[in-house]
Amino acid sequence: MNHSVRANFNKNSIVIYQAFRPQIALPALQEQKFVAPFSFERMTWIKPSFLWLMARSGWGRKNNQHILGIRISREGWEKALQQGILTTPQPQIYGSYDNWQQKFSKAKVHIQWDPERNIFGKKSNLRSIQVGLSRFIIREYVDDWIYEIIDYTPLTKKIYTLLQKGYTDKAKRLLPPEKPYPLCTKRHRNLFPKDAFS
Repeated sequence: MNHSVRANFNKNSIVIYQAFRPQIALPALQEQKFVAPFSFERMTWIKPSFLWLMARSGWGRKNNQHILGIRISREGWEKALQQGILTTPQPQIYGSYDNWQQKFSKAKVHIQWDPERNIFGKKSNLRSIQVGLSRFIIREYVDDWIYEIIDYTPLTKKIYTLLQKGYTDKAKRLLPPEKPYPLCTKRHRNLFPKDAFS
């Protein structure tokens, strides 16, 4: 499988997606930052793939979740990538299993690649990135990286309704735009599997 980061981004920012129960999502939308009961003591996963989150959250229908688009600074995103350690050992990157385990246990950021999904939730031959932010970096994410938090729940419901009615083309036209995110081979080569840049 090929690995690539596809995202909605511009010169200064990138949009990542998260799904939360109303108790967390609604205060976050009001305050434009995450506040209690959002947990600063456990890992939170951010994802630039809208469709991957749709597959995971059942289009927000699981636990009545709200779909949030969080626009963060590219500087913060890059910092997360550079500090990330893969969730599975890669001998070509880490050498021995013990070396990987040592790095992983101390990592502030976890990097995981999962099969990308299409609009129907089926897996594709592409891999999509997830970035796990540990409690050692979440405060920085919340306080320094976030530009705005957008409620994608109404759009999500509209797209899902169109799909249920068989209007696939109309649904696809409403999907948030995503394009390949530029990765610097030299800067990122130790963070991704060997074929990440293929």
